[in-house]
Amino acid sequence: MDDIAIVIVVALAIGSIFVGLPWLIFHYVTKWKQAATLTGSDEKLLDELHDVSRRLDDRLCTIERIMTAENPDWRQQCLPGRDPTQRLLADGE
Repeated sequence: MDDIAIVIVVALAIGSIFVGLPWLIFHYVTKWKQAATLTGSDEKLLDELHDVSRRLDDRLCTIERIMTAENPDWRQQCLPGRDPTQRLLADGE
C-alpha cells in the first residue's frame, strides 16, 4: 500500500512539473502579450491626439510670430530675464 502511495505522489509531482508548470507559464505569457498590445482604436486615438497637438503647436507658433511682429519685446515683458530666442512653451518646458 505504501508503494502505491509513493508511485501516485511521484506521478503527480512529475505531472505537475512537466504539465502544470509549463501550462501556467504559457497561460500568463499569453495574457501578458495580449495586454501589452495596442488595439486599433487605441492607435487611432493616438494618431488623432498627435494631429491635434501638431495643430496646436502650429497655432502657438503663429501667435508667437504675430506677437513678435507687433511687439518684439513681448517675451521680456511676460517673463523678465528670459532668453528672447527661446519659445515660451517649447523646448522641453
